[in-house]
Amino acid sequence: MTLHHDVLTIEGMVRTQIQLTDQQARRLRAQARDRGLSLAEVIRRCVDKGLAEDMPDRAALYDRAARVVGRFRDLRGVRNVSSKHDRYLDEAFK
Repeated sequence: MTLHHDVLTIEGMVRTQIQLTDQQARRLRAQARDRGLSLAEVIRRCVDKGLAEDMPDRAALYDRAARVVGRFRDLRGVRNVSSKHDRYLDEAFK
């Protein structure tokens, strides 16, 4: 257990304070009760779910990367560096 800048850390957990609306608190307590979990565990699961939804999936990341392939020229004006990278590296190190 450590205390640093008013943050208490216990076995890989960070203690923090948040403020919830009355409705949020009621719904979270009801969910904890219905699932037989602690309020803290329900909140951690909600945070994990929210963070996971914000992360783009792997396919979306590949799609995003594919859209930039060939869109930029190198200093010599070559546009196929991504598909012919080995050839250009070989030429550069000759």
